[in-house]
Amino acid sequence: MQTIVTEALFARYSRGAATPAETAAVRDWLVLPANHDQAQQWMRQHFDALAAAPTPLSGFDEPDYEALLGTLHQRLDFGKHRYVMPEAAPMWRRWAAAAAVAGTLAGGGWLLYSQRPVAPVEMATSYGQTQLLQLPDGSQVTLNGHSKLRYPAKWAKNRPREVWLDGEGYFAVQHMPNNQRFVVHTRAGFSVEVLGTKFTVNRRRDQARVVLLSGKVRIDFDDPQRTDVIMKPGELVETHDAQPAAVVHKAVRPAAYTAWKDDRLVLDETPIAELATRLEDTYGIEVAASPELSARKVTGTIPVRDLDVLLLALEEAFHLKATREGNRITLTDKPISHPTNHSSKNSHE
Repeated sequence: MQTIVTEALFARYSRGAATPAETAAVRDWLVLPANHDQAQQWMRQHFDALAAAPTPLSGFDEPDYEALLGTLHQRLDFGKHRYVMPEAAPMWRRWAAAAAVAGTLAGGGWLLYSQRPVAPVEMATSYGQTQLLQLPDGSQVTLNGHSKLRYPAKWAKNRPREVWLDGEGYFAVQHMPNNQRFVVHTRAGFSVEVLGTKFTVNRRRDQARVVLLSGKVRIDFDDPQRTDVIMKPGELVETHDAQPAAVVHKAVRPAAYTAWKDDRLVLDETPIAELATRLEDTYGIEVAASPELSARKVTGTIPVRDLDVLLLALEEAFHLKATREGNRITLTDKPISHPTNHSSKNSHE
C-alpha cells in the first residue's frame, strides 16, 4: 500500500521520528514538482522541530550531502564560494539535499533551507479578542477573534513578504521602495498579493472573503485553470469550498466588513442567520435563530466589545429576544405588544 505523505508524517520526518519506509515515501514525494509548494509551506511551519531535530534514523543509507550541495551551488552560480553546512544542524542538511535532488532550488526559492532559519512568529487571538500586530516591515495587522497569523521574524529584501492567516485579519500594508510584494496565504485555495494597501481577509468555515478598502490587490488562485482577479477599492471577492469555481466579485460598502476592528458590528441588510454565524465565529458560542427569524434582514451598528451589551443592543435595535443559557444563545422574535383599549364607562344620574 502506498504511503500518503501528510503534514503529520512530514512533521515526524522533520523530527527524525519517521520509519525507514515513511522516510523513503517523503523523499519520493519531495522529488515531484507538484509537491514543492506544499513542502515549502510545511517546512516553514516546522522550523522549531527541524532546528532541534536529532540525527536521522538508522536503517537506511544517507546521501552525500556535501556533494549534493556542491552541485546545487554550481547550478546557482555561487562561483568558488563554497557553503559549509554547520555540523550542529544535520536535519537542515537533509532538507537542503532533498531540495537539491528535487531540483527545486533552481530559482533560489529553497536556498533558505540550506541554512538554519530563525523560528517564525505566530500570533493568535482568543474568542472575542482583537489584537493589533506590527510586522517587521512596519505593516500592521488587526486580528479578529479566534484568528491566527504566522510570519517570519525577518523578510529578505529580494523575496516577497509572506504571511499565513487562519481566521480574519485587517491589513494595512506598507509600500516598499523596491516594490516588494506582500502575500497573504490562506487555506481557501488562493493567496492575496499586494504592494501597499488596506484590505480584510476572512477565512471561516467553508467560505473565504476579501474586501479591498484602498489600493489594488490580486487574488492569485492555486488552481492554474482559474483566472486571477484584480480588485478595486470597494469591491468584495468571495469563494465557497462547495463551489470553488463560483467566485463572487462585486461592489460593497467596506465599512460593513471592517468595523469589527473598531469594536463595532455593522449590519447592512444582513440576514439574522448570517449574524448568528458571525457571533459563533467571533465569540466561540452556539447561536440558534428561530426559523421565522433566520431570514429577516437587519441594518444597523452594534457595539461588540462586551457580549452581554451586544445582545441587549440586538434586542433593542431589531425587536428580538436573545436568551442566553451557558454557552448557547437563542434568538427569537419578540411578540409585538399592543396597547390595551379601556372602554370608559359613563354613569348617568
